[in-house]
Amino acid sequence: MNNCSIHTRNTEFILRGLTENPGLEIILFLVFLILYIFALLGNVGIILTIKLGANLQTPMYYFVSELAMLDLFYTSVITPNTLANFTRSIKTISISGCAAQLFLFGGSATTESYLLAAMAYDRFVAIRQPLLYVTIMSNAVCRLLVVGAYCAGFLNSLIHISFIFSLKYWKANVIDHFYCDIPPLFQLTCSDTFLNWVVILLFGGLTSVICLCTILYSYSNILLTILGISSSKGKSKAFSTCTSHLICVSIFYSTLMLTYLRPPSDFLPMNDKIISVFYTVVIPTINPIIYSLRNTDVKIAVKKNFNKYFRPILA
Repeated sequence: MNNCSIHTRNTEFILRGLTENPGLEIILFLVFLILYIFALLGNVGIILTIKLGANLQTPMYYFVSELAMLDLFYTSVITPNTLANFTRSIKTISISGCAAQLFLFGGSATTESYLLAAMAYDRFVAIRQPLLYVTIMSNAVCRLLVVGAYCAGFLNSLIHISFIFSLKYWKANVIDHFYCDIPPLFQLTCSDTFLNWVVILLFGGLTSVICLCTILYSYSNILLTILGISSSKGKSKAFSTCTSHLICVSIFYSTLMLTYLRPPSDFLPMNDKIISVFYTVVIPTINPIIYSLRNTDVKIAVKKNFNKYFRPILA
């Protein structure tokens, strides 16, 4: 273990970024900007469509709008600062800024895990017990599930932040990443990080187990119910309400678990940067596309809203 006797309290970190090639940074700036604009337009569009769509006032779409709001928030924690850093030769971030970024992003990502689990439970109730669906998934229950997801997500993030920023760091303060994240921060500490990794694996593993078990239980029951439906039209309709959610779950969990639920010896900066780009920028961009292109109700609502609010303006 490294000796911390030469420890110096840093006041800021320097982010190495995605590349040190100025020409490539210009290209990446344009790519990130385009993706961020699409993420903003897509998620705001989903939220407005659900708020204005009379046929979308159901628990399912309430959760979809909350997911869009969460995606909008957590990509905005990372992307604007990343865009600004593409234009800077030295990419600095204060200790407090780094802690805030890590807390907000970590809390949002964990909250999304719980929210996706709540959405799976919602689909389970809708398909397994359709006659009791409105009673079980009342407005109060839906709000409670969302509030619970936020509380669990940000409490989990607060625990990690408390452990991470109690560590001592070397005078060297260059983070090999494009934002403050846990694995590259551990590369700078002269303290023993074993307990921190245990906390990450314990709480991250607990979150994953709770959420994935909820999702697997819900969808195993959904599958059994669908197999019992005699008409092909009924099966198709039941599948169609779940497909978008399953795609989002698969993409989100695979990228998140690749980053955090693995031993520290497997940390490779460039690989982690690529994976991080995917779940910080790409996922918030494609989620609205998944929920709009694969959903007939959303398409109908978009068309009605366009005819009601925009066609008179364009006429």
